[in-house]
Amino acid sequence: MTARTLPFFPLPVVLFPGVTLPLHIFEPRYRRMVADVMEGDRLFALARLPEGLAETELPRGHVGCVAHIEQVQMLADGRSNIAVMGQERVALDHYVTSALPYHVVTVNGYGDDAPAAPGDEETADRLRSTFGRVADAARRLSEDRRTLPELPDDPALLPFRIAAMIDLDLDTRQEILESRSVTARLSALQSLLDRALPPLEERAAAHERAKSNGHGALEQ
Repeated sequence: MTARTLPFFPLPVVLFPGVTLPLHIFEPRYRRMVADVMEGDRLFALARLPEGLAETELPRGHVGCVAHIEQVQMLADGRSNIAVMGQERVALDHYVTSALPYHVVTVNGYGDDAPAAPGDEETADRLRSTFGRVADAARRLSEDRRTLPELPDDPALLPFRIAAMIDLDLDTRQEILESRSVTARLSALQSLLDRALPPLEERAAAHERAKSNGHGALEQ
């Protein structure tokens, strides 16, 4: 992707490609931004703003994601709730001088160094399986019967979707977003889930034993 200029929304969140993120818009400048982009292509750039850093202090090369506004719910007082879908990753080039009340930036494309390798399909299948076990244990603990969202077939997108659904700190999320290797992203998520799975399954089993009052069958 060549350089392009987009409205810019720095936030203490990480948006991944192929992932939907809900946002509450309350500042007047970003109300204006939403109104403006809705009149055009519905696109703006979103990047994580680390704690303690001013909005205009993000360095050149900082990686974010193009956001596409999928839904808008206007509220009576001018605020709104929006849902955005992450598109392609981008790297900040520079801030553009503008009379607009919100930030405008020029960004460059930011993609993987190489396509998925042949072995990545097998690694992706293992990651899907491990995530399924983690999700099953978590749902047993919370007694959540909702169906999990479908996972993408593309090994390059799979780690992004899983990372968005598990409890990760912002630094780890940013590292996954910035990774330019499909293999490295898959391996990083697999390692995280491998560590989380045993204690989670033990807790889920203990929870179900407690529900059964030690009689070996769940009470109806």
